[in-house]
Amino acid sequence: MINTEKKKLKLDIVKYRYVWLGFSALLLIPCIIAVIFLTVTQPNHAPLKLGIDFTAGTILQYSIDKKLSTDDIATMRNDLGKIGIKNPVIQATTQMSGDNTEAKNLVSIRTTFLGDKKGQETVDRATSLLTSNFKGAQLVQVNSVGPTLGSELLKNTMIALLLAFVAMVVYISFRFHTEYGWIALLALIHDALIVVGVFAIKGIFFDTTIDSLFITAILTVIGYSINDTIVVFDRIRENMRFLAKKKSSNEIINISINQTLARSVNTSATTLFTLFALYFFGGSTIKDFVLAIIIGVAIGTYSSIFVAGTTLVIVKECMNKKQNA
Repeated sequence: MINTEKKKLKLDIVKYRYVWLGFSALLLIPCIIAVIFLTVTQPNHAPLKLGIDFTAGTILQYSIDKKLSTDDIATMRNDLGKIGIKNPVIQATTQMSGDNTEAKNLVSIRTTFLGDKKGQETVDRATSLLTSNFKGAQLVQVNSVGPTLGSELLKNTMIALLLAFVAMVVYISFRFHTEYGWIALLALIHDALIVVGVFAIKGIFFDTTIDSLFITAILTVIGYSINDTIVVFDRIRENMRFLAKKKSSNEIINISINQTLARSVNTSATTLFTLFALYFFGGSTIKDFVLAIIIGVAIGTYSSIFVAGTTLVIVKECMNKKQNA
């Protein structure tokens, strides 16, 4: 029986547990440094550069005579960047007239708050740019979103994330043992922190900002990661029942991880294929959203196998030492 199980064992994950945890530390250190740097240096002390969903912003809406293509939007985004409008969110829509006889092409440009005198000059430059590049372009309306709405949205977002973490820890602690719940929380923080850290680094070097879609991506990553972790923990719990008399806890955890390894990798691979297709062909407006999920899925798969499982081994070893002391 022992020889058969050894033959089936693909990776001795438990043996190299400190290697996997060391690799995680190497990923986490630059992420933590970037988050701390932004928190200290930014006026609002946010760990990421916030987009207009969380800060004051302005929406410029123009009517034009032609329907914008993807290339037109990409060119417009580059041109707007040259005149000082950074990270604009551009959306092209078609609006029918009241009698449905005529269609009007509209383009909305979302950018940072342009309410002061300097902002009005930026609006004038943007209007001049569109009227010169697109026939019949006219400024239809200018709407501003104040910082009060942004701060309220940010507060609700943080509450949503906190509740999601707490609910997952309570569920896992109830379904398994308490230590499983805390280890799952540790793995979730590990995954979320790496995604946040990557975007903090992008914010420092590429001036990348986040919006409400980023929070959606984080919540998606958390759900995906916890699902993978539960699968591994469930197999460990099941094997603990039947192999406890024959194997040590380290051997059982190692066997359990290997039994779920193929399932985790295959599921993540098929998900990543779709995400990469969206990233390269889905348009620039969702690139950061998709990138966040790609990083989260990849690191979530890694953490459920190499972080959650190996941390459980270390916790079990510490508990056994206390019992034997």
